[in-house]
Amino acid sequence: MTVRTLESPFKVGIIGGGVAGATAALKMATLGIETCLFEANNSLLNGPPICHLHAGGNLYPTLPLEQCFSLLEQSIYTARAFPFALNERPTLIAVPQEDKNCPTRITERLSLLTEHYRTLIEKDPLNEVLGDPDIYFSVYTQEKLLELSQCSTPKSPKTPDEWMIPVAKSISLEKFKYPLFLVQEYGLSLFRLGAMASIALDETPYSRILLNHRVTGLKETKGGWWIESVDTKGASFVQQVDFLINAAGYLSGVLDDFASRPRKRCLEYKAAYLAAWDVHGFWPEVIVHGERGTARGMSQFSPYEKGLVQLHGMTKDITLFDGGLVRNEEQSAQPILPQSLESKINKKWTPSDISERTQKAIYHFSQWLPEFDGATLAGKPLCGVQQIPGDDPDLRSVEASFDGERYARIEVVKASSALQAIENILDYSKNKGWIDLPETWRTPEMPLILDLEKAAVIKKAKQMAKERDYPEALALPYPAKEAL
Repeated sequence: MTVRTLESPFKVGIIGGGVAGATAALKMATLGIETCLFEANNSLLNGPPICHLHAGGNLYPTLPLEQCFSLLEQSIYTARAFPFALNERPTLIAVPQEDKNCPTRITERLSLLTEHYRTLIEKDPLNEVLGDPDIYFSVYTQEKLLELSQCSTPKSPKTPDEWMIPVAKSISLEKFKYPLFLVQEYGLSLFRLGAMASIALDETPYSRILLNHRVTGLKETKGGWWIESVDTKGASFVQQVDFLINAAGYLSGVLDDFASRPRKRCLEYKAAYLAAWDVHGFWPEVIVHGERGTARGMSQFSPYEKGLVQLHGMTKDITLFDGGLVRNEEQSAQPILPQSLESKINKKWTPSDISERTQKAIYHFSQWLPEFDGATLAGKPLCGVQQIPGDDPDLRSVEASFDGERYARIEVVKASSALQAIENILDYSKNKGWIDLPETWRTPEMPLILDLEKAAVIKKAKQMAKERDYPEALALPYPAKEAL
């Protein structure tokens, strides 16, 4: 097969405008590859809640080290590619007294992650996006925290100790095993990421975005695919492409069925909750380990501007749901969720559901932070379905998968995996002779993103949050470094 010329450009169809699809369109547009992106909703990045970069997988004490290394690498690339999406605050990792895990294991893993981070920086100094590797993680004994509790809360924390002062003043120190760990594992803003993608893709001639287009059929041809879709007015649309990327999120199985591509996968419905709290100073994110699915499931406290806190509690009456983890059957690649959860995907929560689960999330975290029991409901839940390729629900780091010559899937479990997955597809397409790539094509920075103005990104992010009826604080940088 010959390399395509400008008279016969290689065109890629992307179905799904979430993190995976938008990232694929951006990366390809940067390289001058034509894409046509189909998104069923009226804007990009409408998927599950994102609050964390997962740089090293420290939220998951049993995650294999190989996946931890992959998540660190992927997160560094994501931070370089989408700099305005970062919330540059560290993450506190704590093990409660009743948990079976030992902090010693965390020390060992963080030490290995630090050395891997150093190696990545040695290979490319631009990889130093998670702060100085000398303070990639800091260790805190109970005695050190008691000492910090006597210090004044800083207005603008700069050192690990300064970040820990408000925590030391407020958490129940006697309820944890020691040491605790402060890790440079930053936050990631769903709305600023979406804003960057929307603005950049609107400005490039290499990407056509079809919002409000639901794909209704796929037809394979000798040299590619026909994509059939319908818009909200019922008008039909057909697009021919040379290569097809299934980035449809939790509905990826529907496309696999259209394309006659059998596939094993799991889906898990999850939700996060929003609380308002009279916070004192800037806080790190706080993760308290716990056994998933039990009453002591992991607690996650993600701070934002204006006293807003996003909460996860890995129990069945907070973030997890009865019947929320499903696998597909042999006759279809699409797992089927219970109807009660399907309705929640469409944002049909009852006020009593929202209130009850949010209060349980507040109570769950207040066992570590007693004064947090005064927090109040601050908005509707952030909810969605996490897709998991194969049948291992513990999988966290994935790459692209190929099925046939001209069909690929990007099934990201964590947002930071998207760039690596699209690199897999570009490598594959280059080896097929369909595209020609410059030597620097693997560089994560994309001019389409780097040329954006931060103020414009924040303005667009605030608009997206408002349109989806979420608090503006979710769209703002944290900690804020200037008036917004």
